[in-house]
Amino acid sequence: AYKRFSELLPKEERENGWSARVPKSQILTLPELRANPFQHRICRVFSTSETRDDSMSFEDFLDMLSVFSDSATSDIKSHYAFRIFDFDEDGTLDRKDLEQLVNCLTGQGEESRLSSEEMEQLIQNILEESDIDKDGTINLSEFQHVVSRSPDF
Repeated sequence: AYKRFSELLPKEERENGWSARVPKSQILTLPELRANPFQHRICRVFSTSETRDDSMSFEDFLDMLSVFSDSATSDIKSHYAFRIFDFDEDGTLDRKDLEQLVNCLTGQGEESRLSSEEMEQLIQNILEESDIDKDGTINLSEFQHVVSRSPDF
């Protein structure tokens, strides 16, 4: 893991790799993230940068790798998935978060974008299936409940 991390650093910073931060632009060159529709959110969620530039320390990088490893528990995976899908970072998935989530999954192109009626119907279906307390949002425990019924998650 350290070898992969240090390869993302400029040559002159590799000796101090333990304390260096890799810029987001370099993290996004990783093949695992390059085509991921949530690449920017992944960087935001795992970065501990005080300047919120989404750069990563080696510890941030390890956290990201461990969550995406096959050995991570579904509780940990679902916790981070929830944070990635919570675009406005308010602790719930509301209609706006769900719309952004669907747009990320279907692509931003005109040919793949859902009509407003299709989007509304899909969001309504998601909320009917997931919003147990019927408050119009999905909280972490509701999200984890839905995920627990999805063995492929």
